[in-house]
Amino acid sequence: MMDGLLFVLTLLAGLGCAMMAGVFFAFSGFVMKALARLQPAQGVAVQAINVAAVTPAFMAALFGTAVTCGALAVWASFAWDEPFVPYLFVGGALYLGGTILLTVAYHVPRNEALARVEPHGADAESHWVRYLSGWTAWNHVRAGTALAAAVTLTLALHAG
Repeated sequence: MMDGLLFVLTLLAGLGCAMMAGVFFAFSGFVMKALARLQPAQGVAVQAINVAAVTPAFMAALFGTAVTCGALAVWASFAWDEPFVPYLFVGGALYLGGTILLTVAYHVPRNEALARVEPHGADAESHWVRYLSGWTAWNHVRAGTALAAAVTLTLALHAG
């Protein structure tokens, strides 16, 4: 049986994962599609959205969820005798690996590289085309793993 604090942490982590899945889905579903319609120079220039996204609220949601998922995964590694524990471990691992690791290792470096591209430079178009396809494809993965983590943590609540 899940105790009160563990239940609350699992609920908060699941809601955070679901919220981040929605954010990533929105970017893949229509924000990046809208940006793809722009001329390369405009697309490169409008990527100031990556700077604007770094707000306290967004960072708290993204990384607060990560801390909660990490805590659940660590807790789960010491308590394998409960039926909900594998769900906690897998849910935490999905979010940390498929969302946070992918964000830090793939998306942030590409956002930073795009920020250094001169919008009217000779390489702007080729960089923009590569950025759009790769960034969006891997963002689908972030959305999917965040959603899978939310589902898995919800199953933990059900099993607990």
